[in-house]
Amino acid sequence: MSRIAGLLTAFVILAGAMHSPAAAEDKMLTVFAAASMKNALDEIDAAYTAKTGVKITASYAASSALAKQIEQGAPADVFVSADTDWMDYAIKQKTINEPTRVNLLGNSIVLIAPKDSKVDNVTIANGFDLAKLAGDGKIATGDVKSVPVGKYAKAALEKLGAWQAAEPKFAMAESVRAALTLVARGEAALGIVYSTDAKIEPGVKIVGTFPPESHPAIIYPVAATTTAKPETTEYLAFLRSTAAKTILEKYGFKFLVSPTT
Repeated sequence: MSRIAGLLTAFVILAGAMHSPAAAEDKMLTVFAAASMKNALDEIDAAYTAKTGVKITASYAASSALAKQIEQGAPADVFVSADTDWMDYAIKQKTINEPTRVNLLGNSIVLIAPKDSKVDNVTIANGFDLAKLAGDGKIATGDVKSVPVGKYAKAALEKLGAWQAAEPKFAMAESVRAALTLVARGEAALGIVYSTDAKIEPGVKIVGTFPPESHPAIIYPVAATTTAKPETTEYLAFLRSTAAKTILEKYGFKFLVSPTT
């Protein structure tokens, strides 16, 4: 009897360990990622969970907001930024494990309009008149002071000589997805977003593409935080895999690294 009782006790202890918070936590990672990553990363995370059993909780917002949240102690294992500036900021705040940083993706910015807009096929070059094109309507993009897409947009418009006249017409949104929504709902006549965002929103159409030389290169770095769980290493490796590359390119991102198998 004592042997059976001993086995039962061992089973109860083992079962308890299997369901302990620590054990559950080991099977989950938290990813803070730029809003423009949502659709592609959701698909990648589902594939990763199916392969490994590790659940991924993703939080999407402007890179600026995420970097500040991590700085303030928000629990995150991975940070994916839509520009190098906010990753640099996070590294300076010592919230990022710098050796894990990889410049993973590239993107482009485009001019969009509601799908039923009369605006079509705009040539974006030196001297193009964005203010006139918008008419009495608003132009939506991310906040040009902090949100990466807004910073890229302002840089491009300044380079092309279109910023000064168009600035009063801008509606600054908290993220690129918020700007995309304003255009899709017809609350803004035009918008400047990433090409990947325009691709997933049926309520808008691309009417022009900004020349790559008109703005700083659009680069998405990814890295582990200084508080990341050990399992983060495998997740970061998966982001560089051929499987992840296939998904990301399907959504229109440019893969900047040599994929691993």
